[in-house]
Amino acid sequence: MTKILFVCHGNICRSAAAEVVLNQLAREAGLEKVICAHSAAATREEIGNDIYPPMKRALMARGYACPRHAARQTVRADYDKYDYIIGMDDENMADMRYIYGGDRQGKLSRLLDWAGQTGQSISDPWYTRNFEGALSEIERGCRGLLAALRKEAGHGTD
Repeated sequence: MTKILFVCHGNICRSAAAEVVLNQLAREAGLEKVICAHSAAATREEIGNDIYPPMKRALMARGYACPRHAARQTVRADYDKYDYIIGMDDENMADMRYIYGGDRQGKLSRLLDWAGQTGQSISDPWYTRNFEGALSEIERGCRGLLAALRKEAGHGTD
């Protein structure tokens, strides 16, 4: 089982959406027993909160099932628990390196790295109010990640 942790500022928009998207894409590809995604926050301010309503509406409008979510903060032990830990922007990356004490095994990346947009960030829709745009970028990153994981697992890319 390949375990992925998505991280954003509060775990109520971008990382929570990425968890929903990747898990559904994996299910649709018959890979739910091979790939499992979770999400967490870099901060503590939204702990326990569900996906932010505008992001949840954007997900549901595109056909994603949104089970109840409870935001949590990532902790140092997550570094050893997950195979890939994926942030959304520079601030998330810095926070993760601080929380995990670095990246000794090279597990950290940005979601858009997986879409061939190395080093590019997904803007926080909490501030931009562009939930649809953020979701499109999340989908692009998750599709790229899924293709890489399928290839790694020997499941091809179709």
